[in-house]
Amino acid sequence: MKRAVTGGSPTTASTGALTSAGPIASARTAAYLWPPGPALVPVPAVLERQTGNEAVDAVLAHLGAVEPAVQSLRAQAAQLAGWGSELARRLLAGGRLLAAGNGGSAAEAQHLTAELVGRFDGERQAFSAISLHADTSAVTAISNDYGYDHLFARQVLGHGRPGDVLLLLTTSGKSENLLRAAETARGIGVTSWALTGSAPNPLTRLCDDYVAVDAQPANVQEGHLMALHALCRAFDAEVARHGNGAGAQHGPQGRAAGS
Repeated sequence: MKRAVTGGSPTTASTGALTSAGPIASARTAAYLWPPGPALVPVPAVLERQTGNEAVDAVLAHLGAVEPAVQSLRAQAAQLAGWGSELARRLLAGGRLLAAGNGGSAAEAQHLTAELVGRFDGERQAFSAISLHADTSAVTAISNDYGYDHLFARQVLGHGRPGDVLLLLTTSGKSENLLRAAETARGIGVTSWALTGSAPNPLTRLCDDYVAVDAQPANVQEGHLMALHALCRAFDAEVARHGNGAGAQHGPQGRAAGS
């Protein structure tokens, strides 16, 4: 059915239809902009029946297993603070952080480099930090040409300079590509730090320093994220102490980076 048009305007009937549709659209828009919070959504009865004590016990057991990771980090708080301060001094002097890991550890390495190039809590200058797994073209080319065991070592050779820091993350401390990266770093004057699970392990023996989280593998990774955030706090404190914490770097047209 064609819509009648008079002087370029909809007919009364059409206008009425459009008007009556208005509240519906408004209600949909409001629902989209203001969705109910999780606390307002009841748990379906079917889900309640399917969720037994075993699931709750599993969650509580996992949360309880976080405590050993936290305690392990507490015992190494001074070391983490030292890492943050030393890293700040080196990067302020023009050095660079290289970071690497596999799987979940790769994600955490990338989390750290993002905090340094971007920012953690407060505004400060940007610093050079590279996640060695994040360049997919380099990852696939090097793995194809040299083998996956050489993935990080080859990039350490390309990016690393004496005085830089290489941070390697792993729950096991046994990944061959990380071991070769640590060996390569030592040969070219790059300082290597390992963030691992329980020590000693092969990687802690190769690196210049390490922080080991003594916990189950999943909780080790959770502990690693806490360790990285703690390192960032120490890093920012040292940067601020040197008077470089408040000034925002400016990009094109004088705008602060990230604005």
